Amino acid sequence: QVQLVESGGDLVQPGGSLRLSCAASGGIFNSYTMNWYRQAPGKQRELVASISSTGSSTDSADSVKRRFSISRDNAENTVYLRMNSLKPEDTAVYYCNALKITALRYSYWGQGTQVTVSS
Repeated sequence: QVQLVESGGDLVQPGGSLRLSCAASGGIFNSYTMNWYRQAPGKQRELVASISSTGSSTDSADSVKRRFSISRDNAENTVYLRMNSLKPEDTAVYYCNALKITALRYSYWGQGTQVTVSS
């Protein structure tokens, strides 16, 4: 059983920056792909960024490329999302997700942290 706890969400002005953190426990952290999703009110949840289990590969949505950066510290069982040049459309609840696909699919979610970008 994997538990994920996000932190770092805040109210920030357009153009500002935040770093979100996700602390994992209860599993073998370096066996999971880690993802950040977000969901705005009235909209579907969307994938923001992903990082492979070793940290050797990353990907991000086109809407946040060159602004957001995902990273992980396997020694500390933590994944991060650095967000720069924030826009009002980035406002959402951000969720951490741990994913492992073998013969079965394992997916775990954190509680979410609110990011609000407004002047």
